[in-house]
Amino acid sequence: PRLTEWLVEYNFNRPNQTIAKLNYMKLFGMVKGLNEQMSNPEARSLSFEERLSLLVDREWEDREERRLVRLLKEAKLKVSACLEDLDFSAARGLDRSLIASLSSFDWLEKHHHIIICGPTGVGKTYLCCAFGNGACRKGFRTQYLRVPKLLEELKISRADGSYMRLIGKFSRLELLILDDWGLSSLSEAEAKDFLEVIEECQGKCSIIISSQLPIEHWHQIISNPTVADAVLDRLIHAAYKFNLKGESMRKTYANPNAKSATM
Repeated sequence: PRLTEWLVEYNFNRPNQTIAKLNYMKLFGMVKGLNEQMSNPEARSLSFEERLSLLVDREWEDREERRLVRLLKEAKLKVSACLEDLDFSAARGLDRSLIASLSSFDWLEKHHHIIICGPTGVGKTYLCCAFGNGACRKGFRTQYLRVPKLLEELKISRADGSYMRLIGKFSRLELLILDDWGLSSLSEAEAKDFLEVIEECQGKCSIIISSQLPIEHWHQIISNPTVADAVLDRLIHAAYKFNLKGESMRKTYANPNAKSATM
């Protein structure tokens, strides 16, 4: 029903009419703020401008919260992680000053990349997702994908005709996280598909890529040297690099006395 008919039908009094109109306009934060003010006697002592300012602030906060929830849902991060929980006490190859610098996320505006290398279990995925979480909190569109899953999706999209739509989706992101790069060698078709993704992101979307292999061994993953050169040239030269080390953190987490939720 039309809003005016709805208001007449339910014979709302003026405060309830105001709330109904705010709900109709999807100003849910202002609804919460108005309800809070009406239930708080101290709010009556505030001026009109002060009360209006509080309502606008409440709407802003509500929209930002809903936006963050949406961004995190779309990002599909594998683990819940944040940069503030990183453990710098162990010699794991984490550069505190570099982490602090990157936590501003200015590098996303410049479309720079991050490369995280290290043996299994040292926290590569955690660090990837910590950056992803931080990017979402800064309002950047983010998506996490394991490289094997990405390659499978690209293969399927070629078969069902959705290849270009899938490729185009990556250019609309602002951060693409590619985890588990280099677990196995790429076929000729997989290498070309991977290059297409990297090329589509060039100058539009930053990439975080993690691998157990050191960068100098990445050529071995791609049989075609021309494609390998193209991939590495686009990724390496504009990238910040982390070389993690140490024992597997999974052993630490397996210990019931170990601290949780930190890397």
